Amino acid sequence: MDVGELDLLVVGAGAAGLGAAREAMSLGLSVRVLEARGRVGGRARTDLSLGHPMDLGATWLHAAQANPLVPLAEARGLALFDHDAVRSARVWLGDHWAGEAEAADYERAERDWGIAVRLAAARARAREGGRAPSLAEAAPRGGFWDATLTHWEGPVIAAAEASAIDLDDYLATLLSGTNLLPREGCGHLLEALAEGLPVTLGAPVSRIDWGGKRVRAEGDFGALEARAAVVTVSTGVLAGGGIAFSPALPAAVEEAAHDLPMGLLEKVGLPAAGADRLDTPAFGGMERRLEEGERAMTFVAWPFGRGHLEGFAGGSLAWELSRAGEAAMVEFAFSELRRMHGARADRALRREGAVVSAWGRDPWARGAYAAARPSRGGARRALSAPVGGGRLRLAGEACHPSLAGTLAGAWLSGAEAAREVAALRPAAGARA
Repeated sequence: MDVGELDLLVVGAGAAGLGAAREAMSLGLSVRVLEARGRVGGRARTDLSLGHPMDLGATWLHAAQANPLVPLAEARGLALFDHDAVRSARVWLGDHWAGEAEAADYERAERDWGIAVRLAAARARAREGGRAPSLAEAAPRGGFWDATLTHWEGPVIAAAEASAIDLDDYLATLLSGTNLLPREGCGHLLEALAEGLPVTLGAPVSRIDWGGKRVRAEGDFGALEARAAVVTVSTGVLAGGGIAFSPALPAAVEEAAHDLPMGLLEKVGLPAAGADRLDTPAFGGMERRLEEGERAMTFVAWPFGRGHLEGFAGGSLAWELSRAGEAAMVEFAFSELRRMHGARADRALRREGAVVSAWGRDPWARGAYAAARPSRGGARRALSAPVGGGRLRLAGEACHPSLAGTLAGAWLSGAEAAREVAALRPAAGARA
């Protein structure tokens, strides 16, 4: 592959890689993006097999007021929808749906749960030299709603069990602001943002040599060299040795990759069998109250009025179902829906044509997004530290200190890495 003299190699064409490439090109750098898959988007993929868009990975543009993808989408005329404006939820209590008073009690419990977690963090910080607790250690227990709320904040939101999540990192990465949905999907949005970028698909990088004056990437495509490289693969790929680095990455960076293991959130899309919408409006949420130790799926019904229902499984449940295969994911979804709707669920929805994500089995992802291990709250900062005098930078959602696990965090991390590479550019007439 001959692309001439390059300023920057970008490994990965997900949000971080595309953000790095666009930023670098805007600063006048010559760029080449190498993507292992046969598509762009990374962990954002819009599937059309249901006859309409369904995002199998990244779904929302979180924190819209600070999200750089929002103005980029709007500039391209892509429709964005305020999910918060129509969000509703029904909670199953074992033999009936929560009524108005019970729903209000759930909201109060949610506020109390959040206060308790923050107080636990403050107490831990006040203990000089004290070990930072996990989210599970900080979360209240024994209350009517406590197990449900801990399950929501752990497996559903953070894609990991609460016992595996650092409390300080959990608090630092809580999201605020409006949640927007691209009507045609986040995967479609990233495809649009990749237009015009120098991306080579089907080009997995197996080795990166950063020991000389230039960085060299090798793979079945051959070899490419550039003045610097931004590597945006997941921490699952990094920690799993998916790319060999020569010399090895600094110990602190390698340790950070292991301290930010990939969580897993898998999705299943179940097509409607007929006109029955289970008495649930478009974008209606369905969940059930849990006892300590229980695991469950949560659901969003009929997004945009489309004829499918989406189920979400996170944490250890998602890993187990991922290993068991797509049929197991579909059957678990139906078993959860039968708890709430009885045999009506089997009549209202079809197994045939169901769509299932597979991030846990994807060798280029190895999970959904990264959660910091307990007492490893500084790992995101360590992972993004410049390597080799700035010639090598790691970027991605795992590197962002506050928008981790989001497209916005990935994009901003990639763009920042590109700016730092540009700042190292030799003066005109100097030899690189």
